Amino acid sequence: MYLNKVFIIGNLTRDPELKALPSGIKVCSFSMATNRVYKNKDGQRQDASEFHNIVAFGRVAELTAQYLKKGAQALIEGRMQTRSWEADGQKKYRTEIVADTIQFGSKPAGGSGAPATGGKKGAEEPAPIESGDKIDYPSEEINPDDIPF
Repeated sequence: MYLNKVFIIGNLTRDPELKALPSGIKVCSFSMATNRVYKNKDGQRQDASEFHNIVAFGRVAELTAQYLKKGAQALIEGRMQTRSWEADGQKKYRTEIVADTIQFGSKPAGGSGAPATGGKKGAEEPAPIESGDKIDYPSEEINPDDIPF
């Protein structure tokens, strides 16, 4: 059995770029940074940052480009993929994460980024965006006493 699954939570290091393939499918690419804090052998705190290239397709790509901006936090679920191509007589490689699901996190300090959650304190985060899914949320709050079962 084989498994190629990635989960990362981090911040966007640049605004997403939305493009279209010749077939018309939307493609969004962006970069994310993740941090790791650990103690070295002397007991001193150390920070290490990793940078990841992310690519999303279809509706996930459109929503990502619409709502996420540089500095926004997001959770990415996807798979690792390495592409190769020939440029200037040399073979080049790029390893990236192909996002299947993107869940928006908190807004960056500047106030841009992920959409607001209805302006109410304590409101739940929006559900993750998955390929081909569209969820129609009700516009008003639901009272549990009104549910017939």
